[in-house]
Amino acid sequence: MNKQLHRLDLNLLVILQYLMEERSVSLVAQRLAITPSSVSKSLSKLRQWFDDPLFIRSPQGLLPTPLMYHIEKSLPEFLNLSSYITEIRDTEKPRGITFRLMMEAPLNLIMLHDLSLNILNQYPESDVIMQDWDYNSLAALVAGDADIGLVGRESFHSSKESINHLPNILNFDVLFTDRPLAFIRRDHPILKEEWSLANFLKYPHISTEFGNRIPWALDDLLSTMGLNRQISLSFSTFEQSLLMASRPEHNLITCTPGYCQHYVNNFKLDLVCLPLPIDDILYQQLEIPFLVLWHKRNSYNSKTLWLREQIKNSILNFVNA
Repeated sequence: MNKQLHRLDLNLLVILQYLMEERSVSLVAQRLAITPSSVSKSLSKLRQWFDDPLFIRSPQGLLPTPLMYHIEKSLPEFLNLSSYITEIRDTEKPRGITFRLMMEAPLNLIMLHDLSLNILNQYPESDVIMQDWDYNSLAALVAGDADIGLVGRESFHSSKESINHLPNILNFDVLFTDRPLAFIRRDHPILKEEWSLANFLKYPHISTEFGNRIPWALDDLLSTMGLNRQISLSFSTFEQSLLMASRPEHNLITCTPGYCQHYVNNFKLDLVCLPLPIDDILYQQLEIPFLVLWHKRNSYNSKTLWLREQIKNSILNFVNA
């Protein structure tokens, strides 16, 4: 027998979505700032409505039933549309809202340097918070503590930082695809030698943390060949690695995404940029898709829609230029 939708408290579906994300009554209660008892009562009402337990308790937390997995396919879309409808207002631009974006610093400095001012012009009296991407940023997007994330992911088949390992609760668009390049001080001795993999690996390297990992896809690929880099120094950002590589007191080499060449040119760092000395079929495995990420619940949010469009247009104009 079909049940009438108006008899269901639609707020319960929000709790159902959070239960699917957290798999814990207590965590959902903390997230919504309500008591665990309230969450449990809501779950009881949902179980009665759907004639299904929806979740089974286990040592690993709440395990969804087959029906719950089926519901999950449609639930985010329904909530996104509901959120979009409830946020529709008149044509007056909202004031006093906060934008929080997380992205790699060179990406912001090179391709999106006008974005913060565009936001302030479009949304008067708003606050704009730009933060460097780090290993906590993905969790911030999942928790709803950030509006947009911009970051590169890895293509190597066994990488934990590939697109395939992104949380299902996030949506993304690929803005552009890049490849890592080697950045070498202009008077580095390797530039007088054959540009080969053997010579590339002969010298010490600076690595940049990628998703809280110091070795990244390049090192994974080299490992399959029985090779490795000598990583003598590591930093948390690309600009730190590039600045150190440009200093004259050492023979360190660093590798960063190719777009960083614009950063090197803009800040006049004394570095030469070269493609990695590996076969193209291997190089393709190191391609870096750069993504704009957002929580599914914000897919129809007017603020997020506008932000995504601004970011896409700025990146597209830069890449085409």
